[in-house]
Amino acid sequence: MTRTITLMSLCAALAACAGSAGAANSVTLNAVSSDGTGDALGTVRFEDTEHGLVLHPDLRGLAPGFHGFHVHENASCEPAEKDGEMTAAAAAGSHFDPNNTGSHDTAWGDGHLGDLPGLYVASDGSATHPVLAPRLRMADIQNRALMIHAGGDNYSDMPKKLGGGGARVACGVIAGG
Repeated sequence: MTRTITLMSLCAALAACAGSAGAANSVTLNAVSSDGTGDALGTVRFEDTEHGLVLHPDLRGLAPGFHGFHVHENASCEPAEKDGEMTAAAAAGSHFDPNNTGSHDTAWGDGHLGDLPGLYVASDGSATHPVLAPRLRMADIQNRALMIHAGGDNYSDMPKKLGGGGARVACGVIAGG
């Protein structure tokens, strides 16, 4: 009996550790506005693979279509002043660009490392299709923000105001490991 209880306790402890280990590999995304963060829209889970970082979204409540999807440089989703106006999630800064390319590009191109493939949202507002970022690893994105933009990304610096996908509509802070 004691051996069974000890074995059950060990199994419960291992399950708890496994669950907490996975927590660092996911982020909750919330709706954002110039007033701050709003309702949770779901999560994105991260997985390092031999082909790069795979992002597994499980999101609801988004506008259908393709959306700009990026890793931003700062671990914040707070509004901040930009061009004299309070702007949703502006404290997240620009797209993650550790190589200082200063250029938007595709996820497999030579621009920002934070440029991800577009996020597809189905007609019911859900996003569940995995996204591959071939130049990223989990360690690269820790202590950064994951952002969804209102429009699709044209992977270009033009037009200047919409080159990265338009207004910021959802954001989550990726914890450090």
